[in-house]
Amino acid sequence: MLGIALLTSSALLLTGCGRAAEDGGTAGGDAMTVDEKPATGTIEIWTQGADGAELPQMFDEFKKDNPDVEINMTQVPEAEFASKMTAAITAGTVPDLIYAFTETQSSLIATGGFDAVPEKLVDPDDFFEVIWDNSVYDDVAYGVPWYAYANMQIIRTDLAEKAGAEVPTDWDSLRTFAEKLKDAGTEYPLALDSSYDAYTARQLLAFSVQNGGGFISDDLSTWTINSEENVEALEFLSGLKTDGLASSDGPAFLDTVPWTSSGKNAEIVDGGPWFISWFDDANGAGWSDEHLTLAPMPTGPDGDAATTVGGGSWMVPSDSENKDGAWKFARFMSEPSSQVKWFEIFKNMPAVKAAWEDPALADNRVLETVEKGLESGVNLPKVSTWTQVGTVIGEQMEKVVRGGASAQEALDAAQAQAESIGMGN
Repeated sequence: MLGIALLTSSALLLTGCGRAAEDGGTAGGDAMTVDEKPATGTIEIWTQGADGAELPQMFDEFKKDNPDVEINMTQVPEAEFASKMTAAITAGTVPDLIYAFTETQSSLIATGGFDAVPEKLVDPDDFFEVIWDNSVYDDVAYGVPWYAYANMQIIRTDLAEKAGAEVPTDWDSLRTFAEKLKDAGTEYPLALDSSYDAYTARQLLAFSVQNGGGFISDDLSTWTINSEENVEALEFLSGLKTDGLASSDGPAFLDTVPWTSSGKNAEIVDGGPWFISWFDDANGAGWSDEHLTLAPMPTGPDGDAATTVGGGSWMVPSDSENKDGAWKFARFMSEPSSQVKWFEIFKNMPAVKAAWEDPALADNRVLETVEKGLESGVNLPKVSTWTQVGTVIGEQMEKVVRGGASAQEALDAAQAQAESIGMGN
């Protein structure tokens, strides 16, 4: 799941946002329909992350009903994917199909280089709303969701029981849990993101929404970073670090498993589901079942739920030479049977709700927790400048943790910088 978790993106130069045209098409490409006939020709696919290495197994499945199609796959380094795709759009040398992670979709769609999802290709109601909505702009969908995930609380069962601490359900009980674990000898009871970048900002966003806040207005026209609700959320999160209930210096992403395995942490807050298998890889099969309790994210002071979510979606460039084949493959990958097959291959969680009813996904505590989280998922601000703005927020958060600014001062500074950066749309 490293490909899901290590998501990187850069702010892209905008060449026009795809908006609905009067004739029913979009600024990013003409509207089209896709029939039920087998796909033909060659489909050029660009992939990124660890997902791409295993994807050819799905090509074989697709070819069973589409024997006259050929699929060529090019793996692009993840850190270079956004810039290479933008350059390809400018040069007109695009592939037929890509998948984009949730963090990069806004930037890519803003180039105006992608077609809208053809009418009736798929049913939007089949997907988790938060994942479908991530690639919808001005009521036009540009991506077909492939997989989805939601973060959670990952708790060392043995340490919690020893401290007499119950699984947190809200902010108050999260702090109580941490205090009990601290008293029982755990050095840093809570593992909170300490990268102080857009990922740290994403964690604050979940807590802000739990508190009734958010970073951007509903119409995506105004940054609301320094709202009272957001300041309170930052005060709560930073207080956990300044009070020694979480470390200000870690864990960083890849040392999260060692910290929690050794008992330096007792809970990963806002942890991705991929950590579960990583614990077994590090400590032996079955270690997670024996040592870890999973739970949805805690709710805010008024009971509001909000969860960090992510995933990937299929997108077709407007200059694709085989749009018909590309969309047919995207449709194939959204079928419940394909979603289950991909879960069996790579353990990515389905974006299609019906797939969760398959016996292959039944009685799986990780999936049950993820499914609950998807119902309260929070998308990142759907503007192309989010990575820049998120980085600014993360940097300001570090100042609060280090004692260089109050939460209000930090978010006031982030607000001012965000207004200078703008929306990019």
